[in-house]
Amino acid sequence: MYTEDDLLPISGLQHLAFCERQVALIHIEGLWEENVYTAEGKILHERAHEEGSEAVGDIRIARGLRLRSLRLGLVGVADVVEFHRVDSPVDKASVELPGIKGRWEPFIVEYKRGMPKLDRTDEVQLCAQAMCLEEMLDVDITSSAFFYGKPRRRDIVNLDSSLREETEKIALHLHALIDSEKTPVAVYSAKCERCSLIDHCLPRMPRGRASVENYLRNALSENEGK
Repeated sequence: MYTEDDLLPISGLQHLAFCERQVALIHIEGLWEENVYTAEGKILHERAHEEGSEAVGDIRIARGLRLRSLRLGLVGVADVVEFHRVDSPVDKASVELPGIKGRWEPFIVEYKRGMPKLDRTDEVQLCAQAMCLEEMLDVDITSSAFFYGKPRRRDIVNLDSSLREETEKIALHLHALIDSEKTPVAVYSAKCERCSLIDHCLPRMPRGRASVENYLRNALSENEGK
């Protein structure tokens, strides 16, 4: 079990799945920079949060719900949590809501810009949110969903044991990396061009004294020729 002082943002799991160095630059060195991708994502989340809570038939909707897990050492905010009224008997899949009759099954909906990813980075983040809510409410959540900006439809995610194990593993890795206080060296790949921290990271910068000297020599030569 972690303490309140140990809690790390759930978003760090997605950053870690994307790039270890990005996580270290953000959470160890305190760097951040917006680009078109992060700005669009931020606007989408803000819109999801600003409408407040509401009731639609047998569904109660909570927006911007704060989440926490001392077991995983994570903290964050869910864009939308829907509570669906159920007529089933008391079980671990449903909860009581203060001041409202009946039992309700929680269902998280996370808003994302763009298209669904080919990897599981988004799914890990969503699973972590569900595991936080499970711990808070003492409930079992079997599925949740994304609402992506481009297809404009819900994609249901099955929160199976494989995804949960991967989420726990990445959460442990996140804590170990932050606790190490060491920033991994930069390794350039195509995804670097989508990262808002590329100008801080400098992934194309050669490593090692000789390589840096050659890099500087070539740069100076190019400037002299202008």
